[in-house]
Amino acid sequence: MVADKAYSSGKIRRMLAARGIKAVIPQKSDEIASRKTKGSRGGRPPGLDQRTYAGRNVVERQFGLAKQWRAIATRYDKHAISYRAGVVLCAVIAWLRK
Repeated sequence: MVADKAYSSGKIRRMLAARGIKAVIPQKSDEIASRKTKGSRGGRPPGLDQRTYAGRNVVERQFGLAKQWRAIATRYDKHAISYRAGVVLCAVIAWLRK
């Protein structure tokens, strides 16, 4: 699971680990400072795969692009198939622009 710092808590990390899910979540600065003040009792910092985390930006930019389409952002369509068609059309146009 790739998430931002808002999801960086011990409880969330333990829940993900119990389910066998690898967490790619950077630590908050206050968590880092708290761990350092505890010294050797603070434990090891959780690992962070920078390459995987960098890919999160690509997904967020695509969501931002899709939200520029008013019908997609506000979910105007009455039926799911129409909404899905709008999302697919948005993705195809974004792909063609690249």
